[in-house]
Amino acid sequence: MYRLLHHVRERTRRRDHPRQGYRKPELLAKRPNQLWSWDITKRKGPATWTYFYRYVITDVYSRSVVGWMLAMRERAELAEALIAETCAREGIAPGQLTVHADQGSAMRAKQVAQLLVDLEVAKSHSRPHMSNNNPFSAAPFKTAKYRMRCFQDVVNAPCSAVPR
Repeated sequence: MYRLLHHVRERTRRRDHPRQGYRKPELLAKRPNQLWSWDITKRKGPATWTYFYRYVITDVYSRSVVGWMLAMRERAELAEALIAETCAREGIAPGQLTVHADQGSAMRAKQVAQLLVDLEVAKSHSRPHMSNNNPFSAAPFKTAKYRMRCFQDVVNAPCSAVPR
């Protein structure tokens, strides 16, 4: 059977089929408030099984945080409110801004997509199944997690071990 299928070119390996054509997003910011990147990260809370979700919107040009929020849940409604409030506070004109995000559920939510359409903000998503999903936002999160750990080590250290 396999020889016959191979003869009529019907038997191929799945990995030989071309993948769906996802184009790598090439984003360039030439001035402030032209390109924002946003992401959500999960941090441990003070008690066992408690977590906080940190929503952060970063201006890619200046690398400054233009909007942030701390919440107990990851929800599209919270993301929608944060984006709307940040756009209003920064005075974003229609067609001025592109917002880049990874493939998270809150980022792809219908409410968020509709809000961006209403505000005339272009949206961009990272390619699926990529480890470097959103480098603009992931790098500051990594730095914050590392620095928080260093800070906790200093706070928990005995007084003689604290550098002066």
